[in-house]
Amino acid sequence: MKYDVLTIGHISLDFNIDYLDNQIIEIGGAVIYSSAAAYALGHKVGAVTKLAAEDKERLGALVIPKEDVFFVESKKSTSIRNKYFTADKERRACTCISQADSFEIEDIPNVDADIYHFAGLIYGDFDGKLIKELSKKGKIAVDVQATLRHQDANDGGRMYFEDWADKKELLPYVDFLKTDAAEAEILTGTSDRRKAAKMLYDWGAKEICITHNTEVLAYDGVNYYTCPIKARNLSGRSGRGDTTFASYITERLHNDIATSLLWATATVSLKMEKPGALQVKRDAIQEYINEFYKGELDALN
Repeated sequence: MKYDVLTIGHISLDFNIDYLDNQIIEIGGAVIYSSAAAYALGHKVGAVTKLAAEDKERLGALVIPKEDVFFVESKKSTSIRNKYFTADKERRACTCISQADSFEIEDIPNVDADIYHFAGLIYGDFDGKLIKELSKKGKIAVDVQATLRHQDANDGGRMYFEDWADKKELLPYVDFLKTDAAEAEILTGTSDRRKAAKMLYDWGAKEICITHNTEVLAYDGVNYYTCPIKARNLSGRSGRGDTTFASYITERLHNDIATSLLWATATVSLKMEKPGALQVKRDAIQEYINEFYKGELDALN
């Protein structure tokens, strides 16, 4: 079996509480949003996830074909509580209720993939050894969330961010690196996204993708590229970065950076207009580009 991307991550039972204290319980996780976005764009996608046996029904939240889902049993499953403080969901406090077992090399199926996408949620979901091992098989894509977001077991699972201790050792193995603006500042110490992208490149990452609520920035060590997010509402805000990154890295298999970034921002803009994982075909995203990204499309042509 050959995949464009093999996405590795835990499925989480999320308790999402908005700024008005309304709670929605839903099944989430980067592996769900990421695999759905790449699949919507027409790419061949595999997903590896670990769950407790009693939570296996969560696999139903994945929208890719069942034969492309690789389930590994875990002692526990991941569950997270997210309390949002603003209507745009840019500020939140997170609590880890439980965390599934770490991914090991033995958990990765014997398949070929062009990209191995580390779509973790919490520090400890994977380690540097796994990144190094899989870099021998294909390109490596890392969402830094699971390298920065820790849980404090002595404080009820409260999650907090701290710098990635092994970043300078592991970034040279990373072909595609994704951060949001806040994570980029934690990694580099600067709030200037362009400066942060250059620092991350200088430390070894080959292409950097930094998401922001207004735009997405990409950098390859030579040029900076940006493309705006044009979502008309934020009802589907959860999974913004996951959708963007998965779209970008899979489009990069066949397109240049500017074109891939256009498809990624259009994909995430469409996704954010409806809750849940993206469930459309590539034609719908093309129509969205034609309607809302005419200027950007013309600039490419």
